[in-house]
Amino acid sequence: MMFRDATIEEINAAAEEAWHAFHAYRKLSLKQRAVFIKNIAIEIEALGPALVKTAMKETNLPEARLQGEKTRTIFQLNSYAEACERGDWLEARIDTGAPGRTPPKPDIRKMLVPLGPVVVFGASNFPLAYSTAGGDTACAFAAGCPVIVKAHPAHAETSEMAAGAILKAVEKCNLPKGTFSHIHGRGFEAGKALATHKHVKAVGFTGSYAGGKALFDLANQRKEPIPVFSEMGSVNPVFLLPGKLNESAIDMAKMYSASVTLSVGQFCTNPGLIIGVEGNDLNVFTDRLGEEIKNIAPGIMLHQGIASAFTEKRDTALKQKGVTTVAVSATSASENQGSPTIAAVDAADFLDNPLLHHEVFGPYSLVIRCKDRKQMAEVARQMEGQLTATLMATVKDLHENIELVEAIKNICGRSILNGVPTGVDVCLSMHHGGPFPATTDSRFTSVGPDGIKRFARPVAFQNWPEELLPDELKNSNPLSIWRTVDNELTKNKI
Repeated sequence: MMFRDATIEEINAAAEEAWHAFHAYRKLSLKQRAVFIKNIAIEIEALGPALVKTAMKETNLPEARLQGEKTRTIFQLNSYAEACERGDWLEARIDTGAPGRTPPKPDIRKMLVPLGPVVVFGASNFPLAYSTAGGDTACAFAAGCPVIVKAHPAHAETSEMAAGAILKAVEKCNLPKGTFSHIHGRGFEAGKALATHKHVKAVGFTGSYAGGKALFDLANQRKEPIPVFSEMGSVNPVFLLPGKLNESAIDMAKMYSASVTLSVGQFCTNPGLIIGVEGNDLNVFTDRLGEEIKNIAPGIMLHQGIASAFTEKRDTALKQKGVTTVAVSATSASENQGSPTIAAVDAADFLDNPLLHHEVFGPYSLVIRCKDRKQMAEVARQMEGQLTATLMATVKDLHENIELVEAIKNICGRSILNGVPTGVDVCLSMHHGGPFPATTDSRFTSVGPDGIKRFARPVAFQNWPEELLPDELKNSNPLSIWRTVDNELTKNKI
């Protein structure tokens, strides 16, 4: 189904409506916002099998994967609604005054307040959980911000269905027009118009480096710059330390063959680089990884553009100096399929060639052979920012490679020990972000309740009377939320 691209006039109208809605929506209580978000979850569930079937048709993703993603989307909505109502994300701080002190100590109270209308760009590889009714949208609503979603053109009908569910929830909760808007636009102009509109106060984006950086640059060139929270990809390096490699080379090869090819490699946490010290143990690992990869059939990728980009970038990487092909799937790839591929290169050649550091989005991974542990640490130091970095290591390995461990901390948002980076749990302690260019702001996560904080800003209230303070900061604590009062975390009244 084809949807008409929004005109500039329609985009302007959506932004104006969102701005007017903001002044009412921001005043809703935490409970009212939570009820709204939970109603979105109910409406998404009510779409039944049709939502998954539509997404299957548009994305080539299998039913089981999409059913799991639908379940995750509903869980996210409910999880963020509950977090919204708990109020921990508000970071309420109260330092009570002492007027009799010399000089008098003022009463100061601080909390996060909503930024304003937020634009969310749907992600290509997660048509439900990272798109129209996904985490960015839920977080913005929880923060008190209206949302304008720009549908991803690769799954426009799926996006339209999810948007309909949100609009039903808006109606059920009697929220103002403009609390949510949904537009289509295949070209760059729609995104540019949204990111530069004076009433838009933040942007959430998941996608390519080119797209995320372009939005970031546009937002910073505005008369009033605004934050852009772009997640732009990652190669998610995996470091194989000698002790663990000696113990578990075969098991690790099996584990990583599955991770590299999960969902045809179309996860932002796909392990694109595997680094080890050359020797027999690394050879055993690499050979077994290659054998596993040969036995994994190519899969259909999300759409023709992604499949073509994968083949082009993979073939370019394989032609670089020193790169050898370890294994390719023994089954020939058909149209729009990605063929699982493992390549290898010496660390010296890797360090000399920035192109090899870049993501190949799909079922591809490059094994980097280091001459020693010192060179392995150098590889880590030369890497750009990543969403994740993994250490496959024994406790003894960790103690003997402190330099590497410290280098890895500097390049990632999530450091993993003896696991795979694929799979991102939705919980309070999750950090799904990382130093540039993985994201445009490594201080924030796009997964978990802490993601709400992206769309809020702190305001301090000094010497305000009790009756005029927000409920979150009143002495009586009517919402019974956790607050830091005179440096003590408490729910008590003042």
